[in-house]
Amino acid sequence: MKLSNFGFDLPAELLAEYPSENRDESRLMVLNRKDQTIEHKQFKDLINYFNEDDVMILNNTKVFPARLYGNKEKTGARIEVFLLRELNEEQRLWDVLVDPARKIRIGNKLYFGEDESLVAEVIDNTTSRGRTLRFLYDGSYQEFRIKLRELGETPLPKYIKREVEPEDEDRYQTIFAKNEGAVAAPTAGLHFSKHLLKRLEIKGVNFAEVTLHVGLGTFNPVEVEDLSKHKMDSEEIKIGPEAVDIINTGIKNRKRVCAVGTTAMRTIESAVSSSGLLNEMDGWTNKFIFPPYDFSIANCMVTNFHTPKSTLLMMISAFAGHDFVMEAYQEAIKEKYKFYSYGDAMLIL
Repeated sequence: MKLSNFGFDLPAELLAEYPSENRDESRLMVLNRKDQTIEHKQFKDLINYFNEDDVMILNNTKVFPARLYGNKEKTGARIEVFLLRELNEEQRLWDVLVDPARKIRIGNKLYFGEDESLVAEVIDNTTSRGRTLRFLYDGSYQEFRIKLRELGETPLPKYIKREVEPEDEDRYQTIFAKNEGAVAAPTAGLHFSKHLLKRLEIKGVNFAEVTLHVGLGTFNPVEVEDLSKHKMDSEEIKIGPEAVDIINTGIKNRKRVCAVGTTAMRTIESAVSSSGLLNEMDGWTNKFIFPPYDFSIANCMVTNFHTPKSTLLMMISAFAGHDFVMEAYQEAIKEKYKFYSYGDAMLIL
């Protein structure tokens, strides 16, 4: 499989700038791999495809307000700073992206907030837009994190051209988000409402929570035609004993084991034992899944509609079959399904 196998034309009007008014009323395209059939449903109809003791794997990462705006010392130029990951709690070191990057050099200071109560010094270059910042703040670590949250903005994807609205803070967070650390939401989970989760629970579906802190690497464009040469950025994952127990029991009992989103799928596929079961894990993954690939844990997945030539589309193709997925995407475009973070969803059985 080559990069060019994953291209398609996506009309601009199909990019979702807003989510459905009710989370579980987005549209749902159901792909049945065995029969090679496609059905059109609403997301809340998902419940009809699951039975008692089936398993849903949820990524419980929580998005933090990672986009800050500061001013450069002396010139006062407005600089966007996107927090990627914390490197050192004590020294308050962070890997960030800056824009415009050409103006930001080692030694520069950036001031945040109207009262300039937060200052950052550039101490290293990492990539073309990447920098390492040391934050200077008079206060405890706890107070520093509160200040970041106060000054930060919900990091909506770049393709959403509108201004961030206060409602986006809730819209761009799954209802099962717990562990803060992601710079982007695991978007398949955004379709679940409290009501739908409750109905699934009453039906006897078991939920296993794992964590993958989504980084921007997930969205980095693939720039090599030979996919085996693409390198994914590392993202932090955690799989605890309770999730392992629920998932492995589901596998042994031949139940439906459903990964909710590509991030949940990457997490579990990064921790497979030699016997094809799930292991506990606390570490980092840079796993890149593209066709052909044998999946070990999940036999079903929920996902959004993804960008042409993205690593996410490649994973879906590996799971459902490339030709079937590309056929489904053409149908989605014809039927005017909405794409990307706030878009519609797909269930692959």
